[in-house]
Amino acid sequence: MTTKDLEKHHVLVTGGGTGIGLAVARELAARGARLTLVGRTLSRLQTAAAALPGAQGVAADVTDAKAFAAALETATKAFGPVSILVNNAGAAQAVPFLETSLDTWNATLGVNMTGAFLCTQAVLPGMVAARWGRVINIASVAGVSAFAGVAAYVAAKHGLVGLTRAVALEFARSGVTVNALCPSYTETDMAAAAIANIRAKKNLSEDEARVMLAGRNPQKRLIAPEEVAAAAAWLCGPGSEGITGQSIVIAGGEVMS
Repeated sequence: MTTKDLEKHHVLVTGGGTGIGLAVARELAARGARLTLVGRTLSRLQTAAAALPGAQGVAADVTDAKAFAAALETATKAFGPVSILVNNAGAAQAVPFLETSLDTWNATLGVNMTGAFLCTQAVLPGMVAARWGRVINIASVAGVSAFAGVAAYVAAKHGLVGLTRAVALEFARSGVTVNALCPSYTETDMAAAAIANIRAKKNLSEDEARVMLAGRNPQKRLIAPEEVAAAAAWLCGPGSEGITGQSIVIAGGEVMS
């Protein structure tokens, strides 16, 4: 039986309408938290929120500081100060390094890293004032390792891991912890796009492309979003106070430290 250990908390999840963000929202809602799901597509957020107890969807682009500030104001009016932030919004585009345009580079760093910077900077003062808070950055195994053909994404996720560590150190005595979760390829729309890309380039079946995508994972499988959600819930629950500045890899043994 799931405990209701998060009943007093307001969780804000960016990119909360699908994939890992939605899985995290479901897990934390089951633990009693109030949820604000933020993303670019309001209809998707509203559909996701309608299936969760005590949840709302608010549209905003996390790379736009003013837009996120407005979304945060709406969220706070409904459910009070945000005490748990899950920076999940992200995107990847497979482009060889020499073909990566400056626009692609800036857009990739914007949604994967700058968005987390802006959102964290916006909610952190309230957490510090309350002497309790959790910031969970959904990075990637690409934040602690590397993949060819996605240089901008790898750079952005490495930057997000670095941001996690720096903020964790700066606020180590505040009651706020800051950690990154680094999953390998996960059963999400992003993985589906990668599978489609492999099929097109290699002329493979969907099953063959899936096997290739999962090949770096020693368990030879894609990670389930619920596995990432369970790790996020653990970081929010009792007994996690001493865990901060960590990059927790969820990849079947792909990266070991």
